[in-house]
Amino acid sequence: MSPKFGKSGFYPADILLPAAGTNMTKWAVVACDQFTSQPEYWRAVEETVGDAPSALRLILPEAELGAPDVAERIEAINGAMKRYLADGVFQVYEEALFYVERTQADGSVRRGLIGRVDLEQYDFTPGSGALIRATEGTVLERIPPRVQVRKDAPVELPHVMLLIDDPEKRVIEPLGEARDRMERLYDFDLQQGGGHLTGWRLGREQMDAVAAGLEALCGADVQERKYGLRDAPPMLFAVGDGNHSLAAAKQCWEMVKKRLPEAEWEDCPARYALAEVVNNHDEALGFEPIHRCMSHVEPEAVLEAFRAFYPKAFEGRGGGHVISYVFQGGQGAFTVPEPKVQLDVGTLQAFIDWYLKEYGGEVDYIHGDQTAEDLGRRTGCIAFLLPAMGKEQLFKTVMADGVLPRKTFSMGHAEDKRYYVEARRIQ
Repeated sequence: MSPKFGKSGFYPADILLPAAGTNMTKWAVVACDQFTSQPEYWRAVEETVGDAPSALRLILPEAELGAPDVAERIEAINGAMKRYLADGVFQVYEEALFYVERTQADGSVRRGLIGRVDLEQYDFTPGSGALIRATEGTVLERIPPRVQVRKDAPVELPHVMLLIDDPEKRVIEPLGEARDRMERLYDFDLQQGGGHLTGWRLGREQMDAVAAGLEALCGADVQERKYGLRDAPPMLFAVGDGNHSLAAAKQCWEMVKKRLPEAEWEDCPARYALAEVVNNHDEALGFEPIHRCMSHVEPEAVLEAFRAFYPKAFEGRGGGHVISYVFQGGQGAFTVPEPKVQLDVGTLQAFIDWYLKEYGGEVDYIHGDQTAEDLGRRTGCIAFLLPAMGKEQLFKTVMADGVLPRKTFSMGHAEDKRYYVEARRIQ
């Protein structure tokens, strides 16, 4: 473990990449938890890949989790990993950090840093004081399928994205200015409209600068200036994407840990997980709201219940949390003054959870303003539209409230999610 990174929970790793000559467009595939209701997307990936070496053979798309032969598929994935290792499909970059630039569908460029994180420094429990924290509530039922994929796997491929709160852009962004002094590793178009990806290996000078920058973000004075919390445990990383995959890695490590003497923990590869770190203030990183549409309800009764749940709420927009609504009979907005939580979505979700428990109905989580409005105008439905969460609120809210309400925001479109490219041995 590099002593310069000792306080950050983030370290260089022995990173695996496909050997020279591999068709990288066929190799890289999007995160397994995308396009879960669009099997045609994964059929198109299959047709593109054909018989070529590909990360597709090393992952289980969640669209296939319900397949009757899922156990056999997981066994085949583990077998493919072992074959790729034995056949020299991978080459190893020892003690490396990678800088990546992802050109997204809209032409914007998102910058990232790839290394390994210490699972001993990660905790998804709400209110945790860990250095690496979940941003949203972890659904425990979603962890076991991922554990089944990982527990016997000899390698991991990450789609986890961690966020740092670096408004002054001192950690990742300077690497873009040093590209000419780093080794370029890959430069290729991603399949299925995923944009373009370029990666470089950091030199010693860049690695030292990253270590110093991450350590500075943990400083008590920095935490107090940004969050007004000097004595609270520092929070360096917020999980932006892939929280359940990281939680599965944590659970697998806890199982391995029970079999190992403590003296061997630090060097055990299962203790770590490969991840991409992105600055929360990167202009290409967009946060989009996730709206709520209640169905099998009487809209007027829902609105009346909202008034009763928040007696100080008033019609119209004012000081406080503003919740807009649309239904077949009209539209409007409530303002809830003096809210008890940081975000509008927290105020709304508390009411919806209570209403469904008391009176029944269903709720769907909807991306896109127009889609939510259209659904809200159906008979027996009402849609609540939320404002986009300001990125500056993310860390402050997690520090204050523990985790965000579930389905608070979406980090970019499905096509812009992380693609599997790098790998790492975990056994």
